[in-house]
Amino acid sequence: MLLLSGGLDSTTLLALATSEDYAVHALSFRYGQRHATEIAAARKIAAAYGVVQHVVTDIDLRAFGGSALTSSIEVPKDRPVDQAHDIPVTYVPARNTIFLSFALAWAEVLGASDIFIGVNALDYSGYPDCRPEFIAAFEQMARLATRVGVESEGSDSQVRIRTPLIEMSKRQIIETGVRLGVDYGMTTSCYDPGPDGAGCGHCDACQLRLRGFAEAGLTDPAAYAIEASA
Repeated sequence: MLLLSGGLDSTTLLALATSEDYAVHALSFRYGQRHATEIAAARKIAAAYGVVQHVVTDIDLRAFGGSALTSSIEVPKDRPVDQAHDIPVTYVPARNTIFLSFALAWAEVLGASDIFIGVNALDYSGYPDCRPEFIAAFEQMARLATRVGVESEGSDSQVRIRTPLIEMSKRQIIETGVRLGVDYGMTTSCYDPGPDGAGCGHCDACQLRLRGFAEAGLTDPAAYAIEASA
């Protein structure tokens, strides 16, 4: 069971899981995000990797707002991503908690004990739900809150939240994906893409992605609306 956003990290994660012979069920969300082009990317990527099943489900987080991704709040551009910031307005309140809860429910139905999520604690934009502490806490909650967790206590069937990218830099993630043959031209990372899905080149996600490719000595194959550089 793997959370697939259509972005760089989750696609690398899918390539890793596939290379380790996992039979992947992929889950994506239409959650009211402004960058809905990621759903088309996720569908294309899931098909390319031949996942067992790809479910796209709807959760309308626009009902709550509170984020530049689910409301009319402006997406920050050209922030110095190397500097410490407060939690940015692109943070969607409790998003990974919500996504993992849906994944946990489906995993329990499937009888799957491994849930993969492409969170990263190094090259990230200050999101609290990308930290190892959050993942450990959710995993413990999952073991307490599910039938399989109670009935399989102490066994290998316990729920595990898999985060193989969590300690990698963006460069390391890209280099891993390239080694596994990932076509990053299929992926999308931008918080504020154009109507055609092209990246803006200026939001935090674009800057981190472009810098990762530059540090790896590679050119990002994704489309950008303007000439972008790391």
